[in-house]
Amino acid sequence: MKKVLALVCALSLVFSLAACGGSADKKSAGVMTYAEYDAAALDSEVVVEAYVQAHQSWWDNKITVYAADKDGGYFFYNMNCSEADAAKLTPGTKIKVTGYKSEWAGEVEVAEGATFEIEDGNYIAPAKDVTASLGKDELKNYQNQLVSFKDMTVSAVSYKNGEPGDDIYVNFTKDGQEYAFCLEYYLNGSDADFYNLVGSLTEGQVCDVEGYLYWYEGPNPHITKVTVK
Repeated sequence: MKKVLALVCALSLVFSLAACGGSADKKSAGVMTYAEYDAAALDSEVVVEAYVQAHQSWWDNKITVYAADKDGGYFFYNMNCSEADAAKLTPGTKIKVTGYKSEWAGEVEVAEGATFEIEDGNYIAPAKDVTASLGKDELKNYQNQLVSFKDMTVSAVSYKNGEPGDDIYVNFTKDGQEYAFCLEYYLNGSDADFYNLVGSLTEGQVCDVEGYLYWYEGPNPHITKVTVK
């Protein structure tokens, strides 16, 4: 009887593990893992599967997507995309992307002109607290992921063209060091309440901040949430 019970338990474990295989870590045949993508040479062709987390405004049959799997983040710049398909790229949607890995000003991305297919699956990545990695080389390991920073002090706020209606640049300090953040207008500038909140930040305010860890000559997170403390 004990042997039968042990066999039943073992089979249950096998089926449980198989079920887990349907999660965000399972890749289709011919698709790179995040580690393989990360190790791929610049300008080489890559095929990856990831889950849409957010995207910038669709325009001229192009769309820029922030995506993730359980192992890392991706930035798909100006993918080929019809307006009808853009409406399908809701947060969590799984896509298979084929394109070329590129780097611009430190930002590692899949370059303009990539193509994608929508697949079955859904996953939303949680924000990772990387406050302790600020000012360290290890921060780049979280590039393109949704991350959070705690107790950041506002030091400066400015508009890209000197007035509202475009990107907002926000500098925060932490432990005596200053860091540049950006509210990317084409990502979430249409959210008037959020846009006005960020634009009205004042020097000395302390905030918790979330955003996608974009890179431009150093970390330049694209802000998605600000909590004034």
